[in-house]
Amino acid sequence: QVQLVESGGGLVQAGGSLRLSCAASGGTFSTYAMGWFRQAPGKDREFVGTIGANGGRTYYAESVKGRFTISRDNARNTVYLQMSNLKPEDTAVYYCAARSSVSRNAYYYIAGDYTYWGQGTQVTVSS
Repeated sequence: QVQLVESGGGLVQAGGSLRLSCAASGGTFSTYAMGWFRQAPGKDREFVGTIGANGGRTYYAESVKGRFTISRDNARNTVYLQMSNLKPEDTAVYYCAARSSVSRNAYYYIAGDYTYWGQGTQVTVSS
């Protein structure tokens, strides 16, 4: 069983930056593709970005491309989401997710493809 714990959320002004972390335990982190999703009040959970097991490939939602960057440190069992130029519409609870990957370069952008989820961390961007 894999446990995921997000941290780094908070309140930031528009144009600011935050870095979210997601620490994994209980599994072989280097074999998992990782994803970040978010859910704003009254809205469905939406895809933010994903990274392959070896960190070689990433893929982002159009709404965050060029502003958000996903990275991972397999030695620390941690995946990061660096968020820059934040906008009020980025306000949401951010979740990390993990799934075993058949290929070290494969990534996944559908929530239903993921097996494990963290509890989420709140990001609030004020205008």
